[in-house]
Amino acid sequence: MQFGIFSVGDVTPDPTTGRTPTEHERIKAMVAIARKAEEAGLDVFATGEHHNKPFVPSSPTTMLGHIAARTERLVLSTATTLITTNDPVKIAEDFAMLQHLADGRVDLMLGRGNTGPVYPWFGKDIRDGIPLAVENYQLLHRLWREDVVDWEGRFRTPLQSFTSTPRPMDGVPPFVWHGSIRSPEIAEQAAYYGDGFFANNIFWPKEHFQRLIGLYRRRFEHYGHGTAEQAIVGLGGQVFMRANSQDAIREFRPYFDNAPVYGGGPSLEEFMAETPLTVGSPAQVIERTLKFRDHFGDYQRQLFLVDHAGLPLETVLEQIEILGEEVVPVLRREFAIGRPANVPDAPTHASLLAARREKDTTEVAR
Repeated sequence: MQFGIFSVGDVTPDPTTGRTPTEHERIKAMVAIARKAEEAGLDVFATGEHHNKPFVPSSPTTMLGHIAARTERLVLSTATTLITTNDPVKIAEDFAMLQHLADGRVDLMLGRGNTGPVYPWFGKDIRDGIPLAVENYQLLHRLWREDVVDWEGRFRTPLQSFTSTPRPMDGVPPFVWHGSIRSPEIAEQAAYYGDGFFANNIFWPKEHFQRLIGLYRRRFEHYGHGTAEQAIVGLGGQVFMRANSQDAIREFRPYFDNAPVYGGGPSLEEFMAETPLTVGSPAQVIERTLKFRDHFGDYQRQLFLVDHAGLPLETVLEQIEILGEEVVPVLRREFAIGRPANVPDAPTHASLLAARREKDTTEVAR
């Protein structure tokens, strides 16, 4: 399994001090968080994509390219790449370029985002959200796998004898996760292509995501990519930890109560009971996270949100250190116990390249 951090890149006032970081400070903080994730022994850093305040990561490939130059091992990903409002030609070229710069340490998560106004900002109609996601990915998928593409669709101008550049590194496109919190059509799309499916697993009860992941697994098998148990699943999670659970709750409460996505809603205790948010000791985070396998089956990637709601950078870095030292080593060990041999590991450039070479060898032998 892979373990890592994902960030939405919000610029939120610290409710305990009233201070709001500048955009510059927040961008630099995200870079520091990624570097700390590698230092702590985590596997993945993922950034969101937003084009509105209070968020800063409007150009994920720029940020990830910079992080690639300052890390050696970390897999660089997105928590959302807006497949609906980005041009698939630009996605193909930007992420292929990033893939080369990072020596293959790149994948991406496609999604529709959660900001309705982004559609007209980029000349799109929100009512076309699902059809845009389907058509744009169909083109992106071809651009990475065909050297010359002729294309005509509903939402963009036709392409004639077009080749996106650079070509994917070693002829192997970045692995794609399709992210969704509510759309069965996206789970179906991930299954159709044999790609990964990432369930945000933050704001909803487990039963909601069980339905989406269950659908994806069944359809993955239906399309002949393997058994349902071999489908590639990623999960989000949200944690805040201190050695003593009461201290964690006391420290995190003002951030929860004043966060734009929480404030005025359920209490912290109610939200922890109804969603996967875990505020407590490292042992409680371990226990809660291990239950994810009971709910969703063996899976490949676990990402945690730790840097939101105005939490100061120093606190976030402490959270990553606790994950690296006390939580993730136990999770790696415990998740490995009883994991069926036929359940694949999280895809990497190296594993995808090896699979392609094996396939080519088999086809030549025939």
